[in-house]
Amino acid sequence: MTTKRTSGRRKQAFAAVAAVAALLTTAACGGGDSDGEGSKNGAAGFDAANNKVAQASLAKKGGTLKFGGAQDADSWDTTRGYYGFMWNFARYYSRQLVTGKTEPGKAGAELTPDLATGLAKVSDDGKTYTYTLRDGITWEDGKPITSKDIKYGIERVWAQDVLSGGPVYLKDMLDPKSEYKGPYKDTSKDKLGLKAIETPDDKTITFKLPAPNSDFEEVLALISASPVRQDKDTKSKYGLKPFSSGPYKFESYSPGKDLTLVRNTSWKQESDPIRKAYPDKITVQFFSDANQLDERLLNGDLDLDINQTGMSPQGRTTALKQHKANLDNPVSGYIRYATFPQSVKPFDNIECRKAVIYGADHVSLQTARGGPVAGGDIGTNMLPPSVPGSEGQKYDPYEVAGANKKGNEAKAKEALKACGQPNGFKTTIAVRNNKPVEVATAQSLQASLKKIGITAEIDQFDGSQTSGIIGSPSNVAKKGYGIIIMGWGPDFPTVQGYGMPLWDSKYILESGNNNFALIKDKTIDGLFDDYVSELDDAKKTEISTEINHKVMEGGYYLPFVFEKFVNWRSDRLANVYTTDGFSGMYDFVNLGLKSAS
Repeated sequence: MTTKRTSGRRKQAFAAVAAVAALLTTAACGGGDSDGEGSKNGAAGFDAANNKVAQASLAKKGGTLKFGGAQDADSWDTTRGYYGFMWNFARYYSRQLVTGKTEPGKAGAELTPDLATGLAKVSDDGKTYTYTLRDGITWEDGKPITSKDIKYGIERVWAQDVLSGGPVYLKDMLDPKSEYKGPYKDTSKDKLGLKAIETPDDKTITFKLPAPNSDFEEVLALISASPVRQDKDTKSKYGLKPFSSGPYKFESYSPGKDLTLVRNTSWKQESDPIRKAYPDKITVQFFSDANQLDERLLNGDLDLDINQTGMSPQGRTTALKQHKANLDNPVSGYIRYATFPQSVKPFDNIECRKAVIYGADHVSLQTARGGPVAGGDIGTNMLPPSVPGSEGQKYDPYEVAGANKKGNEAKAKEALKACGQPNGFKTTIAVRNNKPVEVATAQSLQASLKKIGITAEIDQFDGSQTSGIIGSPSNVAKKGYGIIIMGWGPDFPTVQGYGMPLWDSKYILESGNNNFALIKDKTIDGLFDDYVSELDDAKKTEISTEINHKVMEGGYYLPFVFEKFVNWRSDRLANVYTTDGFSGMYDFVNLGLKSAS
């Protein structure tokens, strides 16, 4: 949603960001009681659920779990949803062959069987994956979930003309030539004509990939691989009332207003090793104003924010002062950064790119993002901490968290001289107009660059039109966008699920492009090819690290922060923990309440 802001409102927003950053810096340094006010009311304590379980033994069966949100899902259809919080929440009413472990931190990103009896039996050549389904798995009307239901649910990914919006990894991996036309154009009698998936009986499903892909099982853990029963498929209307394969089913849904799930009485605990299904009912109330949402959280009317993108500056300030024990401060899995399109001179020259990296004041950029707590640690490279192969801040090739954290004017001017621009140059920073924190970051960078002779104009573009503005390389070149401010998080926690759309030359698109730097590096492309076909986890991790190094050595990015959030959990919640499986969000599926009231 795009909003126009007056300059006065914008200044107020930046002032709020700065004020909260100062308060959060104090919090990060341990100011005050670690539990903060509110612990006497039953809250677990500051960061008590960050990568660990808070109050696990207190979860009771029953009660109503109350979510709030400032944004509805893009779709509740398992094929179409792409928002991270939707993927998390959808596990209440959908199951997959495999899913992430219901454990805190890194363990939450590991795969475990769900509908299947075990992880895949994989052929030696890495092309064939076979699963056997559990006994007792049923739909909300009590009918068994079959292998054909899973195949049909996956086939819907091919129906992009009707069901656009969700991830298409399954289509790319199983049918790279796009030979199958999807179930709605399928001429076979049973509409199950996708040859890459075989269902010899109701309990067996086999996937046959044209070429091996070592992350294929990670993709089967995405919500887009959920079963859909053919006789219940309402096509483009399915997201209004999906048919449940999980412990909860839709009772009512008013888009943008509210959503209510109730127990699916046909679900059997013994058939589901993942979900404990503690609450009797789950409600979601949507608000157009984030401050109103935070007020309801602070008042105890709601239990947690479904969006999981952190409290607003106003709400954070109050929460840190009065309810610190109700807050967690997880790493989000996102990196916020600037990138340099090589189509815009002089950023076709690596030394000019390095001049910006060295000239930037990285502490100021971190402060603009919200400081070390709400913003995150200074970003030193482009691989998120949750992705295997990440070295975190230990890998800091430009010393942006060390010797050069306030900027290095001498090194920056040396780089400018080396790229033939000793007196600096003019450029334009592109930034979304509906992201005040990004605009504040752009202004910080603008001020730093002025000191080394680079004059940067800021162009705020319509944030709802990203794919056609900065996602169009021809438009970027036309507008002279030498610096683009963005952020990115993994679809699944591997270098393929994070970095391939950003760095592989095959992903440079005419519209909807995310390889903003226009990286065409044969070494990087070759490393991705090696990664996809490598089946050994240790070697995959090594390749992942090497890809990150090559990206950083190219000077294509100026990372700002390894992003962190300040998220709220109510006093009523039990069995609460953050998980790398959902980029630092709370794991929704096994949240419980301390009492059924």
